Order: sequence, then C-alpha cells, then structure tokens
Amino acid sequence: MKRLLFIAIVLSSVGILKPQTTLTLDECYTKSRENYPLILQKEYIAKSKEFNVSNVWNGYFPQITINAQTTYQSDVTSLPISIPGMSIDKLTKDQYKVYADVTQTIYDGGIMSSQSGIQQSIAEIDNQKLEVELIKVKERVNQIYFGILLLDAQLVQVSFIRNDLNASILKLTSALENGTAMKSDVDVLKAELLKTDQKEIELNSSRIAYLDMLGLLINQQLNESTKLIQPVSSSFKSEVEINRPELKLFSSQQNLIENQDGLSISKILPKASLFFQGGYGKPSLNVLMNEFDWFYIAGARLSWSLSNLYSYGNESEINEINKNIIETQKQTFLLNTNISIRQQLQEVEKLKQLVNVDKEIITLRTSIKESAKAKLENGVITSNDFIRELNAEDAAIQNLAIHEIQLLLAEYNFKITTGN
Repeated sequence: MKRLLFIAIVLSSVGILKPQTTLTLDECYTKSRENYPLILQKEYIAKSKEFNVSNVWNGYFPQITINAQTTYQSDVTSLPISIPGMSIDKLTKDQYKVYADVTQTIYDGGIMSSQSGIQQSIAEIDNQKLEVELIKVKERVNQIYFGILLLDAQLVQVSFIRNDLNASILKLTSALENGTAMKSDVDVLKAELLKTDQKEIELNSSRIAYLDMLGLLINQQLNESTKLIQPVSSSFKSEVEINRPELKLFSSQQNLIENQDGLSISKILPKASLFFQGGYGKPSLNVLMNEFDWFYIAGARLSWSLSNLYSYGNESEINEINKNIIETQKQTFLLNTNISIRQQLQEVEKLKQLVNVDKEIITLRTSIKESAKAKLENGVITSNDFIRELNAEDAAIQNLAIHEIQLLLAEYNFKITTGN
C-alpha cells in the first residue's frame, strides 16, 4: 500500500520542475466540441431557419403583381342598332392595359402556420443530428484521455522499478567489491535496468502520440509536460433516465410529421382574401369608351378548392405510417441503449471487484518482493530470482492501474450512453 501512496504522490507532482499545461476531462469535452468543424453548422442551421420561417410569414404581406398587355382581336363589342342624331364610335381592335394586382390574405386555412412549423422542425432535426455526431467526439476524447492516464500510471511504475533496481545494483556492487557477490548477478540487474529504460522510451513515445491526437481534437498545442487531471470516480444509480440526443431527434421528426399533417388539413379549408386591381388602359372598364382611362376594381374573395380532398386521405395514411416508423426506430434505440446500459453496469461492477482483488495481490507481492530483495542482498538467491518477484509485483501494480483506469472509463462511458 506504500507503493500505491508513492504512485499517487508522484502522479500529483509530475512536471513540477518545468512549466506544464493542466487539463481536465470536462475541459477537453468543451474544447473538442468547440473545435469540431461540424459545430459551425449550428450557426448556419439557425440562420437558415430564421430566413425560411420569415419567408413563410411574408405570405401575410400584400402580394403585388404588375402586369402589362397589348392585344389585337378579331372583333370588338358594338351596338347592333343605330340611334338617329347620335354617333357612337366603334372600338378599335387593338387594346392596351397596364395594371397592378394587389391581394391581401385574410385567412389561409393555417397553411403558413403549418409551413412555419415544418421549417422549425427541419432545423431542430438538423440540430439533433449534429448532436448525435458530437457524441462520437466525446467518446473519442474518453478513449484518448484515459489512454494517457494509463500511460502515466505505467510510467510512474517504471520509475519505481528503476529505483528498486538501482538500489539493488548499488548494494550488490558493494558486495562484489567485498567478494561476497557474483558479477553475473550485478550484470543481470543492469540488463533488467536497460529493459526498464526501453519500456520507458516506448511508453513516452505512445504518450506523445496520444497527446498529439488529443491536441488535434481540442485545437491546443500539447507536449510531454502536459498533465491530465484524473477525474473522480462517481456513483450512479442503475435505473436512470436516458437523455440522449437521439430521443430529441425522434421527437423532432414526429413534430415534423404533425406539421405536415396540419398542412394537409389546411389545404382543404376555404381561403379568404381582399383584392384590388388598378391601372390604365384602352378601353377601361367602360368598354364603350374608345380612349385611354384610369380604372380600378376592389373587393373580397372566398375560395375553396375541393380537389385537395382527393389526396387528403392518402396523405393522412402516409403521415400515420411515418409516425409508426419513427416510433419503431425510437423503441429500437431504447432497447439497444438499455442493453448497453446493463452491459456497462456489469462491467463497472466487475472492475470494482477486480480493483479490490488487485490491492490484496499487491500487498502480498510487495511482501514477497521485499523478502526476495533481502535474500538477494544476503546471497541466498540469485538476481534472476529477485527479478522474477520484482516483475510479479510490477505486473500486479500494472493490473491495478489498468483496472482503475478501465473502471473510470466505464463510468464515464456510462454517462455518455445515458446522456447524463
């Protein structure tokens, strides 16, 4: 247990002699999210929704159309009688008209309201799809972050092994000079020390590679002096509410279908509007006057297109089918997520048990190693015997470090799986 305390102290003091960057897991979550290229789509989605919704409601502004036409017709209106003492000019066959049509919607049956809801639902669907992608980034951060923590623990253990070997080499060298030890025993320990150096080189190389990957994810320059803070182990309930973005995605898709259903209903409702037409032409409204003049017409219009009734039934059935499809997808997702939750809970419980056993094994292995160390110094056993016990203790401590990091990773993956 003293060994574990030593490791904790060294881990907390790594990099004291030189400036270092300190990072937490939550900081990496935040920075990786901000740096991920897809996050820019959130701004684009919001602006696109704003413009699309605005365009829909522009339908309540007066709709103005400017028209101009000139025609030549084969015949014109004329009086089939003649009135003595009165001359009525015959209309010319060429006619001209420039006019504006203005229509003001009073009631559209709810079409614009449904179209606005559709645009908002589409934007929300795009947002939630983006959130689903960002979950994968969070999972990747977990793998890299905890991978670095495991390498840190292994490097501390390598340092501890080196101290043990150096201490034994020093004592055996002194014994060799006094003729109470064999040179081969010293050489075996020195060879093992070189193997420890090799292992440290490999671990440091892997750590730098992992830091490079993490640096790319969070858009920050990291180096070998960067220190990652080990997150605390958290307790959680086995029965938790699932708050994944996929559920919000399914809800947004259902809202889209409901708005589409509302649009289908709006199409079969009557529409009311005001209209105005004004212009200049020959002839004007008085077709018996063969000259240019101003004219206008104003009024109210009620229209009811019954042709949409032909397709309304099919559209309703299609919307209902789509709702059922989405509900099936939602239930499938919940089933698979609950299966993953059960597996992860079992994994967490297994790792907790392994950690407890690891601590007991380390206590025994440390006692055995210390005994072998004393025997080596007294010439009772060879260096190979001591190294065997040293490696056995090292393996036990490595297993503990691995299981502790795996436990933390499992707990934080559980949080991601549940969305909490």
